[in-house]
Amino acid sequence: MTLAIALNFDCINTLDLSPVQTVIEKLLCEGLVTSHEQQLRFEIDYPQEPDDPRELSEIPEIRLWFIRLDSRYPWLPFLLDWKSGEFARYTAMLVPHQFNRTEGIQYNPEALEIFVMQKVFILADWLQQFGLPSQSRLKSMAQMMGYELDDTFFELIH
Repeated sequence: MTLAIALNFDCINTLDLSPVQTVIEKLLCEGLVTSHEQQLRFEIDYPQEPDDPRELSEIPEIRLWFIRLDSRYPWLPFLLDWKSGEFARYTAMLVPHQFNRTEGIQYNPEALEIFVMQKVFILADWLQQFGLPSQSRLKSMAQMMGYELDDTFFELIH
C-alpha cells in the first residue's frame, strides 16, 4: 500500500516537516517502518506562475525543504516508491542537476557519487539495526543512479 504525503506551499515555505513526521513517527511507534519499504511518495502542491518553466526540483524553497527532511531522516530513501520515480525525484531535490530535453535529468556526476555513497553507508547501518539484509537493496539503489557496487565493497563496510 502506497503512502502519499501531501506537501503544500505553507509547509514548504515554513520548513514544516510535520506532514512527514506524522507518518514516520506512527510507523516507528508501530514498528512498521521496514514493512513500508518503497511505498512512500510525495504529492507536492506548490503553485507556480504559468510562465515559470522550472521543475519542482529547481525551486529553491522546495529544495531547502527536502534538505531539511533529509537531515532529519537520512534513511528515508528506503521508504520511497522507487518504481514510480520517487527516489529519482528525491535525489534531484538534493543533488545539483540540469534538465536536457532529449536525455532528461543530468546530475552533477561528482555530487551524485557523493550522494549515492552517503546513502549506501547510512542505509547499510540503518538496515543492520533492524537485522535486515542490505546488500541487494543497496546494489539496487545504486544501480538506479547508474552505479555498480562490487561484492567486495560490502566486505569493507560490514
